[in-house]
Amino acid sequence: MKPILFFTLLLLCPLRAAELRVSTDFEGGSATIDAIDSSRREIQIRPGGNPARGWPCWWFVRIDGLAAGETATLVLRGSERSARNNGKDTGKPLSSDWAMPIAAAVSDDGTSWRQSGLGTRETDHISYPLEGTGGPLWVAWGPPFSPRESEALLAGAEQARPDLFHPFTLAETREGRPVRALRIVAEGDAKSKPAVWIHARQHAWESGSSWVACGFVEWLLADSDKAERLRGTTEIVIVPIMDVDRVVTGDGGKEADPHDHNRDWFETPHYPEVAAAQARMKAYVAEGRLAVVLDLHNPASRDLRPFFFVGPPELLSGKARANRERFLNLAVEHLTGPLTLDPKPRVTGANYHPLWRRISGQWVNDHGNEHTLAACLETSWNTRHSTTEGYRTIGRQLGEALADYLSSPAP
Repeated sequence: MKPILFFTLLLLCPLRAAELRVSTDFEGGSATIDAIDSSRREIQIRPGGNPARGWPCWWFVRIDGLAAGETATLVLRGSERSARNNGKDTGKPLSSDWAMPIAAAVSDDGTSWRQSGLGTRETDHISYPLEGTGGPLWVAWGPPFSPRESEALLAGAEQARPDLFHPFTLAETREGRPVRALRIVAEGDAKSKPAVWIHARQHAWESGSSWVACGFVEWLLADSDKAERLRGTTEIVIVPIMDVDRVVTGDGGKEADPHDHNRDWFETPHYPEVAAAQARMKAYVAEGRLAVVLDLHNPASRDLRPFFFVGPPELLSGKARANRERFLNLAVEHLTGPLTLDPKPRVTGANYHPLWRRISGQWVNDHGNEHTLAACLETSWNTRHSTTEGYRTIGRQLGEALADYLSSPAP
């Protein structure tokens, strides 16, 4: 064939676009694939996961077949399966708002995450614009943080400061997976120091909370006066992921059957990791040094500013009330953006959830020392700043607030 004729045919009959492929067979992967239209470059999905293992709002897929610079559209609809709430099946689907961030999390390597362009919301779906790079494209509800990221964080901290940062296994889950944690203390005088406990991801889908914990660890490693003071004067335990099982399987975790991790704080916990956390906290209480317990979460889609959940003040001692007020004021001073803290905390109680006395913060209020501070930080996930860097910034700012709180005891 003559060269001119060959190139003319190429112009008239362009090469067929590569077939799009979508997979979820990896740690945290989860989605129901409704349709793949390779000719239109459109993929239609719904959140995956088993509603018995938590709210079906998490989704995380790998897309192959997009050329560099090629555009495609990911169309997301809400789950049609009946969801649980308040400990029972509601008989109706979860609101799709929980599954539809304004932008998707996107990665070329499954490690570094950015946001897609803003999604276009319609009545029953949202469409996210995607652009290929010639290799696989990972797309998720939010930036994933799996046991792989947790282990890398802990190993990196230990490598940087083996004298202070000590990874350990808190417990083994019901499904046989390790719940990894980090203890920060100089061993020689541990029992003379106030204890700080921070855990994240009691609800598996709330991946941003683990990134907040990551930012806190990174801040603790920094060469700053406040970080040095905090790591030198306290014993700190950080658990980046509590509900490891459902993070790995790509389930939502919240309102799981028989209940989720944050409704498991009572005399006979269902989850071994909750029992292990309780045992360690009780030991600190027996020594009179449980100073702070922080539970890290992500809130509802319309909560566009971080805020604290706290227990009813009337159930606290006067010292605990004063400590909480002082810490919340310091948090307002430090959590100043780009995700800016709402200065007004929200209070749990009987009207919040039937199992509210079995939420971790209230368990700490009921079992802690007279001076113990317990609070739940909810960091917004549905904004342009709800990125790995935005979450890490909250973690660093939280460290600053804690350092100031613990360096200036209440009168």
